[in-house]
Amino acid sequence: MLCDAIRTAHAGNAVLAPADLTTLLEGTFRERRAVPAGYADLTDREREVLAAVARGLSNAEIAEEIFSSESTGKTHVGGILRKLGLRDRVQIVVFSHEHGLTPSERRTS
Repeated sequence: MLCDAIRTAHAGNAVLAPADLTTLLEGTFRERRAVPAGYADLTDREREVLAAVARGLSNAEIAEEIFSSESTGKTHVGGILRKLGLRDRVQIVVFSHEHGLTPSERRTS
């Protein structure tokens, strides 16, 4: 088995453990839910903030990213919650992932 993996890698192909392949493909082929109508009501800035919340950024980090005050970022989060009928930031994260609205990048800090 190890020799096969070495030959495969030497030929320029990727070698992945079955568990890693499953994890990799899980998000790729999972069926996404249709985005609710409330999403269309979000402003471009609110969509930007939604993506930032989904990536796990704090209010301070969001404010820095959108070049505004922390209070303005909180206001945008409140608007997102209201328009989408969500209760908290955790639901924003779940909503984003369930509807395929979040790039699959990982936070490095």
